[in-house]
Formats: sequence, structure tokens, C-alpha cells
Amino acid sequence: MTWIHPLSPEVEESVEVLGAKAHGLVVLRRLGLPVPPGFVISTEVCRAFLRAGRLPSGFGTQLAAAVADLEAVTHRRLGGAERPLVLSVRSGASVSMPGMMSTVLNLGLTTGATTALADETGDLRFALDSRLRFLTGFASEVLGVGPATLAGIDHAPARQSTSTSTSSRLTQAIHDVERLIAERGGDTVSEDAARQLESAVTAVFSSWNTPRAKAYRELHGIPHDLGTAVTVQLMVFGNRDQHSGTGVAFSRDPSTGEHVPFGEVMFGRQGDDVVSGTSLTGPLSELADREPAMWTRLLSALTRLEEHYRDACYVEFTFEAGELWVLQVRPGRFVGRAAVRVAVDLADAGKIGRDEALLRVSPHHLAQLRTPRIAATGPGAVFTRGLGASPGVAVGRVATTADSAVRLAARGPVVLIRPETSPLDMHGLAAASGVVTARGGPASHAAVVARSLGKPAVVGAAGLTVDPVGGTVRAGGRTLPEGTLVALDGTSGEVVVGEPRVTTSSADPQLHRLLAWADDITADEPTGRTEPERLAAAQAVLRRTGRAATG
Repeated sequence: MTWIHPLSPEVEESVEVLGAKAHGLVVLRRLGLPVPPGFVISTEVCRAFLRAGRLPSGFGTQLAAAVADLEAVTHRRLGGAERPLVLSVRSGASVSMPGMMSTVLNLGLTTGATTALADETGDLRFALDSRLRFLTGFASEVLGVGPATLAGIDHAPARQSTSTSTSSRLTQAIHDVERLIAERGGDTVSEDAARQLESAVTAVFSSWNTPRAKAYRELHGIPHDLGTAVTVQLMVFGNRDQHSGTGVAFSRDPSTGEHVPFGEVMFGRQGDDVVSGTSLTGPLSELADREPAMWTRLLSALTRLEEHYRDACYVEFTFEAGELWVLQVRPGRFVGRAAVRVAVDLADAGKIGRDEALLRVSPHHLAQLRTPRIAATGPGAVFTRGLGASPGVAVGRVATTADSAVRLAARGPVVLIRPETSPLDMHGLAAASGVVTARGGPASHAAVVARSLGKPAVVGAAGLTVDPVGGTVRAGGRTLPEGTLVALDGTSGEVVVGEPRVTTSSADPQLHRLLAWADDITADEPTGRTEPERLAAAQAVLRRTGRAATG
């Protein structure tokens, strides 16, 4: 049985075998877009691992062969003392589960390989920064070192200019991580890069059954027996220099559906810095100002992907020293107002038919369409402001940890307020009516999960301080204890104390047009029926007549 497949345009396996991430990478390759070379370990291996508690017999041989093929393509060697091969190891189920499973980046940076990378690039700071990132990620995702234990490690030197003192501080941070790992006893970080890879693969498989992943699947009705694939690729370095970076991009605005690129970018950083929400990101438009060639290539890629998928698209990308790489693609999966606008605009452009436009919008989307907004408030009512990341208004009692959100939610609505969220907060996000974070942007973990759950979110409230130990939040000279009633507006980014008056926006012109198409299908007068009922009736006709299969 073949368990490992190259990320090649010729691969014909289904998304159920390759996982959505690798399947998207194969599509990117077919479209001629730049994708780091690599291979994918199928979901079948994950299911076998979860059944038996070990990797299947013969898997190690196939993994070694896949690595050898990648070494031949890249002219690098895993763990090599010259031109080392450095890998990213990422999860990817057939249904997207953003941030719920493990990822290990910079794998293969043994002590010797780190020295080789520094010699090859002439940049010791870059090599040490990448080694520190690897050790921290491996300790967390593979060895189970908790985030609280690793929180004290000083990553600040990674963001400073090249200097002897910076390299010394990075070296000290590396020693600190190694010491924390040693103090735990048990497993350590192997200096054998092949063993690192096997450990990372099993860690990704094991993360399928973590509480956060199970909670996410239950919330979204995803079967528990699917398993995840593992995508292994040549690592591309957004932290290489100040002409390198990483970001996420939507081909259209995910809040409104407007046909303008939308997203976030960071310079001199790696992708986990963007999605974790722990760092300050910039708007995607900064890429046009600082790296116009990268901007042009990214826009070209987004256009080509929209033409292929006939839908708005989301991509994750990295650029390294002037070269763009696309690391992930998926259809945008917009909801509410954005879903309606994209469907209507694509139909108007002739990219899809009206029947398909009707089928792409869920009646549930229409229930969300008339977006609640906080009405004008009096002086001093606003507690803090951030970026609106998921539209709507949530009113509830302040909770500063995921556990307290679950506890307080038993007595009424809760607003979870955190410095940033991580997959470990999934149970709190599920329990809360809305979420506010001090850090992060529209593509951070908090924003992505809130949108997927249809819950309002405000992120990047820079003046906000959260004290989970004391159970308080502070902003603008005011301190609020847990249990204080607040409201957030996921469009404006405002957070106010108390329960303000809420208004509802009027429907968009695109909604009227979509519903007119629906009424044409049913040949009914809309009188007496709600907007979701009108859409659902049209969809029922399309399915009953077989037009859904060709729409």
C-alpha cells in the first residue's frame, strides 16, 4: 500500500486521502503557482496509527524513501553538515480545522545543521532564530512542554538587527529552552533529524484526538474517524531578512464580500507569528508599499485561484528574499453578508449561474445578514477599541480564561477577553457569546475560529491588558473584574461597558437580487415568508428538479 504521495500535479488521490491542505497544494502545482516541494502522508496512516497506537509496519521505509526523493529534488540533506534540508510538518484533515492540530516548523535544525545554515547564508542571527523556533515548537507540540513553561523564553532578539549581542541573546534563549526540556526528564530533542521527523509525524497524528480538536469537530459536525494527513515540505523562511515575510490573504473582504484583497502581512517573520495572534501584524496593503513585486505576484495568484475555484479564496503565503511561495489555499467559505455578495457578484460576472449562486448561500447566512450594531453611545461608554473581525454584537459577562468562560456561561452569556487565543482556548470560545483579544489581527486564531462559529469578535485592542490571575481587564485607566457586563461590536471594533442599545442594518441590494432569483424559481409571491424561507424554498426546487447537481 502506498501511504506517501509527492506534492505533484500528477497525483490523483482524493481530498479524503490527501487532506484538504495537500489537495490544495496539488491544485496550486497544476496551476503553475509556486509551492515548496514536499510530500503528503495520507489520512490512512493516521487512522492506522490511532487504531494501533503505532505507525504501521513498512511506513518507515516509505518515509525514508520520500525524504530521499526530496533531498534529490532540493540538492539538500536532512540534518546535513552542508546545505541542510529544513522541513515544515503540518496537519491537514479533509475538512479544515484551523489551529486545532499540531505543526512543527524548522525541523531538521540539529546543532550541526544550524551551523551549516549559518555558514551557507552568512547570517548567524537567522540560523539561531530558526533553531530557537524549532526547539520551542518541538518542545510544545512533540514533547508536551506547556505554554506557561515556555512563556518566559525571550524571543525578542529574533526581531533585532544582526549583531554579536543579538546572536549571544539568541544562543542564551536556545540554552534556556534546552534546559527547560532537560528539567522535565523523559524525552529530549534528538540530534538525529530523521528521528525528529518521525516524532513530529506521530505528534500530528496524536493531536487529532486532543480535547480542543474533538471539541471543534463536535461543534462543526465533523466525524471523529476521518483522521488527518501530514504535509511535509521544504521550509521557506519568512524570517530570512527584512525582504522576507509571511501573510494571509483573501481575494475578497471576508466581512463584506467586496472584491478587494484583504489580509495581513509581517516582515522578517514566520507564518505562526501571524496566525497565533501574539504579534502585531500589518494590513496586506503594506506588501504593495514595501515589496511591490511580491504584491503583483500575489494578486496574480489570487486572480488565477478565483478563476479556478469560481469562488473567493484564502491563501497563506511566505516570501523569502524576493521569492513568493504559496503554502495553502481554500475557498473563502464566507458567511452572512459576504456570502451573499460574493455569490451575486460571481453570477453577475458570469463565473457561476444564478442557480449555483442560490445554492451557495445558506438560509442560515440570511439569518445573520441584518448585522446588529451598537448604537451611538455617550461619552466614556467605550471601554476599548480594536479591529472588528467577525460581525455582530455580543453582550455578556467578562471572562478572562477559557475555564472561567465555561463556568460563567452556565449562568448566562459570556464575553471571553484574552491577550490572544490559542487552540487550548477552544472550550472557552465555544462557550462564549463573543471574544475580544488584545493582540492579533483578522487572520489570528481568535478571528478565524469566531467567524467559523458565527460569533462576534474584536481583535488587536492594543490598549487592553488582561490579568487572568487577578481576573481583571484594564483599558483607558479603568479596571473591570470578571463578571462585569460588557458588549462588543464585531464590525466597529468597539467594546463598551453595560448593555447598550443595538440597531440592525438594512439589507443589501445583493440580498434583494438573490431573493428575486429565488422567487423566480418558486414562482411564488414572497408575501408572508421570511427571507430564509424564500431561499430555502428555491433550493428545495433546485434539488427536487435535479438542477442542484448541475448548478
